[in-house]
Amino acid sequence: MLKTLGIKIFKITALCLVFIFSILMLKTISQYTSFDKNVGFLAFKQNVIDNPYWMTFFYIHIFSITLCLLAGLTQFSNLFLEENKKLHRIIGKVYVYNILVINVPACFVLGLFSNGGLIGITGFLIQDILWAYFTIRAVLFIKKGNVTDHKSYMILSYAITTTAITFRIVKNLFYNEKYHYELFYGLNVWLALVINLLIAYLILRRNRPLLPLKRDIRQENNDGSKQY
Repeated sequence: MLKTLGIKIFKITALCLVFIFSILMLKTISQYTSFDKNVGFLAFKQNVIDNPYWMTFFYIHIFSITLCLLAGLTQFSNLFLEENKKLHRIIGKVYVYNILVINVPACFVLGLFSNGGLIGITGFLIQDILWAYFTIRAVLFIKKGNVTDHKSYMILSYAITTTAITFRIVKNLFYNEKYHYELFYGLNVWLALVINLLIAYLILRRNRPLLPLKRDIRQENNDGSKQY
């Protein structure tokens, strides 16, 4: 009982943190509504601000990513799903289209010009590929009626979605001006990815025990229905 209570508290805390940081990101993003090329992150990207393609994809990503974060928050509540199945599907479609049609292409272009040198560029591109892969797999599984695997891949997809939050948390907590900025930036891209995938793995391991095939084989042997 205490373990179940602890899990519920962890879930509520995690959701609250994601919501709070999503709102904080929304506040940060609001500074770009002026389309001033010298504010926030753009102040460090003066080498590409005159590239119309980069700027277009930057604004597309910035103004749509918070919707992605907030849309994902509602999708992992069993209570919400049971009482709002139609709304769950609508929000799910918004999340999927937002990622696959808008953010994956935008982030691929932005990743090519990422800070952090080759380390940062490689990290962002791998994040983008995994983001597309996990999201597509989630869609394919639900189309086949496989709810369990759909949930698993949606958890992995959302883990990639929230790397932006983890990246900023690590940067704000640990960055020091004494560090080499480009190296720290590139390593932080990978660290955010590893942290989020590790959390997703722990969640999936709790929800779905490892080696289910061996478990099924043991059960069949005990029943005498199959022998190997």
